[in-house]
Amino acid sequence: MWKKQHKVKNFHDRLVNHKKEVLAFLYDFSLPFDNNLAERDVHMVKVKQKISGCFRSDQGAKTFCRIRGYISTVKKQGHNVFSALYDAFEGAALIPSEEKN
Repeated sequence: MWKKQHKVKNFHDRLVNHKKEVLAFLYDFSLPFDNNLAERDVHMVKVKQKISGCFRSDQGAKTFCRIRGYISTVKKQGHNVFSALYDAFEGAALIPSEEKN
């Protein structure tokens, strides 16, 4: 019969088994050290749900995500968010570049 391992031992085993993936940022400098940007992008949706309880419609959720995605992209590319939003409302939305920094 198998003895249940401690959760720390399981974590250690996963780190050892996935060493290449865990340390990939050391070998490929284009990879971020952590995924905080992705977590921050999802965080706003969760905050909105927590405050409002839910989105009133699927279209409202899609619109919210589209606006938040645009703002996130603008920030990540180093542009001024207010200027980009103003330009978008004026019909001259920023077209995100496809280049990697």
